[in-house]
Amino acid sequence: MQTAHTFRLPYKIHFSRCDPAGIIFYPQYFILFNDLVESWIDAILPGGYHGLVGERRIGMPTVHIESDFRAISRFGEQVWLELEVTRVGNRSLTLAWRCVGTDDVVRMSAVQTLVTTSLDTHKSIALPEDLRTAIG
Repeated sequence: MQTAHTFRLPYKIHFSRCDPAGIIFYPQYFILFNDLVESWIDAILPGGYHGLVGERRIGMPTVHIESDFRAISRFGEQVWLELEVTRVGNRSLTLAWRCVGTDDVVRMSAVQTLVTTSLDTHKSIALPEDLRTAIG
């Protein structure tokens, strides 16, 4: 079940994400999960991620991240990319990510803290009220 607290999308591992051995190159997970955050914001906020960043000039840079790589993901495999909101602060939120195979084996997991910032001043700002409300 998807809610504003949890978000899950299927993803097929593309060759462009892999090293010569056909295994996903670990930095690519960070790109995939950045895309997942954008898709999640698109799903919960009117105007989506483009509206938040492009129009409202609110950034969401990462200030902390921890990750574990548990099993390999291979070119052509279908996986699930999952995001869960674990904490909502005044100026930040913490997300737990997982890449899970169709065999239910966790391939990669991470915990990420994002802070909301003004793209004009580059200073932290309060989490937008509509985002806080959308998360619940």
